[in-house]
Amino acid sequence: MKKYFNYGIVKLDKDGCLIYDGESYDATYEEKFIPVKVQNYSEFKIVKQQGETVKEQEIIYPQSIFKTPKGETVIDFGQNMTGYFEIDLNAEKGDAVSLSVAEVLDRDGNFYTENYRSAKAKFDYICSDGHQIYKPKLCFWGFRYIRVDQFPCEITKNSIKAIVLHSDLKRTGYLNSSSPLLNQLFSNIIWGQKGNFLDVPTDCPQRDERLGWTGDAQVFIRTASYNYNVEKFFDKWLQDLRLEQKREGRIPFCIPQVHDRPGSSTAVWSDASTVCPWQIYLTYANKKVLARQFKSMCDYIDEIGRITKEKYLWYGCWHFGDWLGLDAPAGSYKGSSNTDIIATIFYAYSVSLVIKAGKVLGKNVSRYEKLHSKILEKGRKKFTEFNTQTECVIALYFDFALDKKAVADKLARMITENGKKLKTGFVGTPYLLHALSQNGYTELAYDLLLQDEFPSWLYSVKQGATTIWEHWDGINDKGEFWSKDMNSFNHYGLGSVADWVYGVACGIQTVEEKPGFEEILIEPHPTDKLEHLSASIETPRGIVSSKWYHKDGKIRYEITTPVKTTIIIDGKKMVVEKGSYIF
Repeated sequence: MKKYFNYGIVKLDKDGCLIYDGESYDATYEEKFIPVKVQNYSEFKIVKQQGETVKEQEIIYPQSIFKTPKGETVIDFGQNMTGYFEIDLNAEKGDAVSLSVAEVLDRDGNFYTENYRSAKAKFDYICSDGHQIYKPKLCFWGFRYIRVDQFPCEITKNSIKAIVLHSDLKRTGYLNSSSPLLNQLFSNIIWGQKGNFLDVPTDCPQRDERLGWTGDAQVFIRTASYNYNVEKFFDKWLQDLRLEQKREGRIPFCIPQVHDRPGSSTAVWSDASTVCPWQIYLTYANKKVLARQFKSMCDYIDEIGRITKEKYLWYGCWHFGDWLGLDAPAGSYKGSSNTDIIATIFYAYSVSLVIKAGKVLGKNVSRYEKLHSKILEKGRKKFTEFNTQTECVIALYFDFALDKKAVADKLARMITENGKKLKTGFVGTPYLLHALSQNGYTELAYDLLLQDEFPSWLYSVKQGATTIWEHWDGINDKGEFWSKDMNSFNHYGLGSVADWVYGVACGIQTVEEKPGFEEILIEPHPTDKLEHLSASIETPRGIVSSKWYHKDGKIRYEITTPVKTTIIIDGKKMVVEKGSYIF
């Protein structure tokens, strides 16, 4: 038997996606080296690593080792993570080790891997003689549990440890509250980001996918840029996006492109080409990224103008829509929201970002200003009714609705009549709380944030989640799985709610005219539903923090700023210099 590494025995499914199966290693194989020939491949340009290196970051030891109802031996690390493990054992030459990984157990407490789809997610090892320590060299998994399929001796907590992998990013953002459930949600968001930021922003780390889906990166980037310093990370990924963009301006669903389905750009997903450069500019004042990506941004907008079925609208094209919206028809992953409304609103939004970026760069953007005006004029005439939560949310958040009060009242009514519960999917959820708080419904936004019944952010927390789920009811209250093929338990998109906590609840906001936190606006929105809430972000200028808490029947505020800052408390506006303040 030969020694071999198997980094997902490279296969292709019908969409061309790489499938990662795991690794097999034979420690008994005697390596034989053969001479190499040096060839001239001068036509190839080798480019050095541009993003942060993917490194081992943490070690997690088993919390428990137990027998399932099926009699299988399972190790629980207590945390869903991305990485691999290291085994430590004494064995005889030829003894075999076989381990499988999983994110969750089923309702009976048995090992569950159906949500991995075709990914085998296994580790096989042939032992040498004596004491040996080994960890995989060419693969990683998303997992919390390990099933011991074969082990030559008694396995103990000292026999194995998990090693967490992610890009070597610096943690910059912290959230804390008086609610243990909310704090666990904050932790889950961080772990979701760590588990999916491995050189590219993947959608999930466990199943036969692990791709740089553009939509996931787009909806999460503001949260990502507060949690960690992702300037270099997205600088690299946006270069990839620019290089993968097609001549006609089309943005593939995934960057790097692994599969290329026929068609055109799609709303929300392809908008990563405009949203992400702009957010990197806002958070880090990185004008170079904005300048490099500007043509890509324009090319994307121009493509929409060519492919739409009706001028000045993004109309009649295929889109993902409000993906995984809870109002989806039976048998569909796509929510009920009108995809033409979604597409047209995001068309207008991306054009507005091109205009903003162009003005920063000193470009003539008059053509896009006229285009933006026409999109709004025609779109507002075409789409006058908003009939789902998501339609109302994006019409409000992106300033598309003419009668914002009526739409906001309608949204609030739909949520309230639904038991103060959301129905939004991938498109509506990132902006839901913002749309409410911007229109006088901050307390209702808090109701949604703190809701712990399905569907809600805290529902998964109560179900024992340690990362963000792909679907609101990945596991329902009966212990049943929502889906076998679309059910990742480490999928950070819904964790975008953190930017509302940073930016509205605690009130830390960037100022567009002074990006990179050169100036800051802090306008907290406290509630009686929490005793305290705090946020801090290590900005390029230093640490900014905002905390509010109840004391002696009043709300107190503690604010620290590294630069000149406008603070608004209870409608009272004040301008302060660098320092710490108590109000």
